[in-house]
Amino acid sequence: MCGIAGVFHADRTRPVDPETLVAMAAIQHHRGPDGFGWKTMDGLGMSHARLSIIDLDEERGRQPFVSRDGRWLLAQNGEFYDYKRIRAELTAEGARFATKSDSEILLHLAPRIGIDESLVHLRGEFAFALYDRDAEELVLVRDRFGIKPLYYTLVGDTLVFGSELKVLFAHPEVPRRFDAAGLYHQLMQTIVPGTTAFEGIRQVSPGHAVRVRRRDGRLVVEERRYWDIEFPEMGGHARLEDDEAIQAVRDGLLEAVQLRLEADVPVGCYLSGGIDSCSILGLASASQQSPVKAFTIGFDSDEYDETPIARQMAESAGADQDVLRLHATHLYDHFEETIWHTERTIYNTLAVAKLLMSRHVRDARYKVVVTGEGSDELFAGYPAFRNDLFLHGLDHLPEAERKEWEQALHDKNALFKGAMLAENEIRDPALDARVGFTPACLQPWLASAAHVPGILHPDLAGKLSGYEPGAAIAEALDADALAGRHPLDRAQYVWIKTMLEGQILTWGGDRVDMANSMEARPAFLDHHLAELAATLPPSVRIRGRTEKWVLREAMKGLLPRVLYEREKFAFMAPPAHTDPEKWAAMRGLADRYLSDRALDEAGLLSKDGVAALFALHDAEGTTPATRNTLDAVFNHMIGVQVLHDRFVATDVPAQARARAKELGWSANAA
Repeated sequence: MCGIAGVFHADRTRPVDPETLVAMAAIQHHRGPDGFGWKTMDGLGMSHARLSIIDLDEERGRQPFVSRDGRWLLAQNGEFYDYKRIRAELTAEGARFATKSDSEILLHLAPRIGIDESLVHLRGEFAFALYDRDAEELVLVRDRFGIKPLYYTLVGDTLVFGSELKVLFAHPEVPRRFDAAGLYHQLMQTIVPGTTAFEGIRQVSPGHAVRVRRRDGRLVVEERRYWDIEFPEMGGHARLEDDEAIQAVRDGLLEAVQLRLEADVPVGCYLSGGIDSCSILGLASASQQSPVKAFTIGFDSDEYDETPIARQMAESAGADQDVLRLHATHLYDHFEETIWHTERTIYNTLAVAKLLMSRHVRDARYKVVVTGEGSDELFAGYPAFRNDLFLHGLDHLPEAERKEWEQALHDKNALFKGAMLAENEIRDPALDARVGFTPACLQPWLASAAHVPGILHPDLAGKLSGYEPGAAIAEALDADALAGRHPLDRAQYVWIKTMLEGQILTWGGDRVDMANSMEARPAFLDHHLAELAATLPPSVRIRGRTEKWVLREAMKGLLPRVLYEREKFAFMAPPAHTDPEKWAAMRGLADRYLSDRALDEAGLLSKDGVAALFALHDAEGTTPATRNTLDAVFNHMIGVQVLHDRFVATDVPAQARARAKELGWSANAA
């Protein structure tokens, strides 16, 4: 797991500055503290910061890699699983490997079967840049779910790319300006897929490859999809008996976990009180000869703390549990640092908690953990999915019974209203048209969006007059992938394209884990398992009022009874308004970043609008659900101000050069 960077000129005779490449690697040192490398070729330069997990030999594993014939140049971030089998097959065909790195298999696959066909064989979480010297073509590729990040921008006739936004900003020619619409979405939590908060900077979309070709003295950029989660049309789900579906899920998850235990360093597990991480721990423990290290976050709020349940699972699995207990004030103490790493706003300080947890894991001398992200997306675990199923997918139920189910769902999730579920139903015309209904997962953030015009600086509010965020999100969703699908399938698809990639895998995943040089491996997002899950009928994902039914049954033998019977509980940190100390800590940050002076300097937010939201929060009649919504908006407002401070007001290229000097990294030292 690493960080990559690069510069690609339309003019192949134009040199790339090696020290700029080194600075781009240095500013992401946290992604790869074990070494760095750089290479240039024909108006192209790549650099790489390495976290050594497979093949620990510092010199042998140093990237970028160049093929033996000098045709291909590769820089990769992530893991290719099943690489040993592929390497053995390629060796039998005559390939000669220079390293034991999983990354090197791509340098042998691409010349033999082409890049497109190579992607079919790549299994894991990855983002890479591969250059074909003969074709003068650069390809940027991101894994199927977007577990690993990859950004790019065009500056004149030059393309700049890297694993993080700060890597692009380390290049002195890349502008650092907010995009008005991007800012809008930062304030409402849900971003438009493929976009960022900053003008001209895009993400490579999950399951996509960006081809960059030199043509007639300019760069031609084309993005295409190579994979998508494909739910079958109505009536096309797999016709499996219950025991067949259960066994298939068990087999698929076991294989995914065992593949992710492969490393040349110790591998641990994240453990919460949900069946997702508990299933991962159970399978990992059964697969290993020695006790698995299990890392758990504990909160100082009984309502949000899952430690007691996690402890039962650790004892059942014979795991060595390590609990990090966090006090309310810890979270806002590290808020600014978290935003520096997430490079986007966060609605809940769970991101801060996970940053502190990854630091704890690193200090325990672990570099790798297997995690449970993706289970809720594949097996319909979130309350929003049950809400959508009850409202739009159970036409056979009498209206009274359906409403009873819906009310029970909302009563059991009252703690999370305004965050995981909207306080009141929200309908968006564009989403209704594209999806058939407004998915419940987006409704809390559409509620947040209602506050955005009032808190934007008047100049920006004027530019965005009439802007419809729901329409922008709807437009980015593939209509063909939604048409003719079961309502539950549509709801899951929307979540995967928005919340999963834009939230769970970014500020809840890679960005806060790699902030501390720690690799997280979400086994449920193995694409073989995902393809299986997509074919399963809705009735085995949600049965009656039980979410993730087929997964529960598949893992029944591993789970303590209390876990097997437990309903989904959203894993999040206590909102600021639930704790006086945490509220005081949040207000301390607000006093700094939302002061009149700070707001005037940034020119992003309205002073009157910010004051009005705090007044609404403090009003006697404001409901707890509305306070949950406002808590998210407060975090977003502070977040955009921190983004401005760290990425716009700060000279990032100078910061990157200083970091390289501090590390002793230079073009001559590589």
